[in-house]
Formats: sequence, C-alpha cells, structure tokens
Amino acid sequence: MVTRRQFIGLTGAATAAAALPGLASALDAPHYNIDIAPYALEVAPRRTIKTIAYNAQVPGPLLRLKEGEPVTIRVTNHTANNEIVHWHGLFLSPAVDGAMEEGTPHIAPGNTASYTFTPRPAGFRWYHTHTFAGRDLKRAQYTGQHGFLYIEPRQNPAPYDQEFFLALHDWNGNLLASDDGSMNPSYDVSTINGRTLGFGEPLRVKQGQRILLHIVNTSATDPHWIAFAGHQLRVVALDGNPVPQPQTVPMLHLSPAERICAVVEMNNPGVWILGEVRKSVQARGMGIVVEYAGSSGKPQWQQPSSLNWDYLQFANPTPPPESKAIEIPLVFESKFAGHGDLDRWLINGKSYPDTESPTLTSGQPYRLLFKNRSTDDHPVHLHRHSFELRRIQGHPETHGIMKDTVLVPAGTQLEVEFTADNPGPTLFHCHQQDHMDMGFMMLFRYA
Repeated sequence: MVTRRQFIGLTGAATAAAALPGLASALDAPHYNIDIAPYALEVAPRRTIKTIAYNAQVPGPLLRLKEGEPVTIRVTNHTANNEIVHWHGLFLSPAVDGAMEEGTPHIAPGNTASYTFTPRPAGFRWYHTHTFAGRDLKRAQYTGQHGFLYIEPRQNPAPYDQEFFLALHDWNGNLLASDDGSMNPSYDVSTINGRTLGFGEPLRVKQGQRILLHIVNTSATDPHWIAFAGHQLRVVALDGNPVPQPQTVPMLHLSPAERICAVVEMNNPGVWILGEVRKSVQARGMGIVVEYAGSSGKPQWQQPSSLNWDYLQFANPTPPPESKAIEIPLVFESKFAGHGDLDRWLINGKSYPDTESPTLTSGQPYRLLFKNRSTDDHPVHLHRHSFELRRIQGHPETHGIMKDTVLVPAGTQLEVEFTADNPGPTLFHCHQQDHMDMGFMMLFRYA
C-alpha cells in the first residue's frame, strides 16, 4: 500500500519544480525567521517533554502581519526529518500554502526555505507543521510546531483593552485500543501555551477592562471545552472571521484547528481559572490562572453542570439567499484495518492518494455535502479558501458563519458553500492527525 508521503515522494520532483516560482529568493531579507529544532519543553515543575518547536518556544512566536502587505518568512529546518510550515486560513498560492500535496516543496534537514506572500484575509490565523506521523506520536502535529498568526484588520472585531493569545495542546500521546480493536491516541499531559495549570505566569488583568481572547486548538486529535470561572465569554469571531451575531456563552468548544475570539468583561475581581471543562482533562493540566490586580489567594474554579455549544447561535438571523451552488457530495467512512492498527479513512469510498479530485471552475460557487457515516467526529479543513456554513442536519438553512474548519459530528450531515476563487490544487482533509495520515484527504483541482 502506498502511503500519502510515499506518493508525494514519487511525484514531488515535478510538483516542487512547478512550485518554485512562489518561493522567495534566498537572498531576500526576511521579515521573520523561524527555526525548527528539537526542544525540551518544561510543562510543569521537574517535568520536561522532548519535542520539536519553533524558535525554542511553545507556542512559536506570534507573527503579526498587515493585510495586503507582502511579507517574507525564512524557515530553517534543524531536525533530522523533512519539514514544512502551513499558513492555516490564508488565501495563498499552492507554492507557499505549506502542503506538499498541493506542491509546496518540503524543507530537507539542514536546509532553508524563504516564502514571500501577501497575507489575507484579516483575522486570527495560525501556522503549523503539515507532515506525516503515522504511529510515531512524537512527530507532526503531536509536537510543539505551532504558532499564532494574526493578520491586522482595518477594523477590530470588538473594542478591547488587552488581548491574550492562547494555544490548547495535548502531549505524550500513546495509541490505545478502542472497543472495536482499532487504535486511537490518548494523552497524559494537556497545556495552555505549553504550561500546565498553575505553572508559569498568570494572565494579569484589571477590574473594568475588556479583554480579547484569541484561542486556538492545536491538538493533533482532541477537541476541547473551555470555560472561564466567574465570567462569561462573548464570541465575536470564529476561525478569525467576525460572526453576524456575537453571543455571550458560558463555554467554548474547539475542535482541532478551530479558533475562537471572545471578549470578556473583567467585572468579578479575584483569582480565577480559565480551563478545560472536563475534570479529567483539566487534571492533566489544561488551564491557566487569571489574576486581577490587587487580588491573591487560591485560584477558583466553578464546574459547569453540562456541555453546551451550537454554531447556529452566531448565524445571520435573516432568511438565507437561494443557493445557486453546484453540489459535491463527500461521504466519510472508516475501514477497519485490524486489531492493533489504525483505521483507514475513506472519502467517497477511497483513501488518499486514490481519492477523487473534483474539478472546479473559477468563479463558480460550490456546496460541499459532508455525510459522516462513521462513528467518529471529524474537524474538516479546506485549504486556501473560507467556506460558509449553510446547513446542519435537523436544522433549516442558515448563512453568515464563515470558517475554514468545521466539526462534522458522527452520523450526521453538514453542508458548506465556498466560491472557487483561488486557482490551484486545493487540499481538503480531516484535521485529526491520525485520520489525515490514514487517508482522510483529497485534492480539488481547478479547470
């Protein structure tokens, strides 16, 4: 059987040659430098995890770019394996998007690549590795290779006094057998910004402030529920895109690769915990202390009684326009590969690299009909485009919510629309590392 990375190796010479025009000259002065290298991350007192990181920190450096202004980023690979950086959520050419399946060349060990692009759209994006892990849970998105990417908008989604960027991540993964005998990752450490709860500096705030939280789930496989004890969160953007109806909610739900921007009114002085709602995950370390000026004492947590989240509460309340999109059905299924093995994943009955490659016509709207016939949830991601959420099973048509990653729950159907307005090979995949590795990918191609 040919794996996705073996397939890329067979075709990489041709696609890399085609992609080279999108690479900046090595002589160009970069605006930012990113060094990929082994790193010992101290997640808790006397507890260190050996991983791979950007610029010897986890998360990697915050890159603040201006919408429409060209930027050059130089990336050097100091590891023993091929690497690549994907600029998640940006409308880029395949040459620099950061997916070898689309044609971006990998960065060989000891080598440097410089990427020049014009960042758009504005909003909270992120960057991360986009390589194969398989059964090695010390590689790819299981590592610390992720960082914040913020494209400065002309107008902020909401007024605020202070902002914080927070990355949720899971560490020390092991493959454990599920009830049906297939293997799934399980973790023993979970962090916010590379630290377990109580280790490292708190978020320091003042009474009367409005703070803006930019939260991304960088976990390789797991979703997370986040609440802020003593406070409510007003969601103003999903995946970096302002929502039509901001709403105040008691908690957030983020599947792998999803981002949420939320405003919090600092009106309840004290020392509080912002963290995972599920007790078992918070016990693994996923939380951070928020400390008001002048307050001290043990951080307080208030346990929610239930888990609540609904995309549709942020949708445009007006009737949606009539759709003129061409429909493309995509059926998600798994194939049991044997006891002690990872399941194979299928789109319309085939695994990558044998999946179909639908042809898109530039300027044409398309509706993707996600039909999840598996028993797993899938956070699916479309590269180089944003899409609009149009229907969730059991609910009427909706509109106005723009995303690049959306969760399709097990056994359900969900529909999104996008306009084919960024020519070139376009990757679509589940953002769970183990699902992507085992065939849950396909390419769209432009006519």
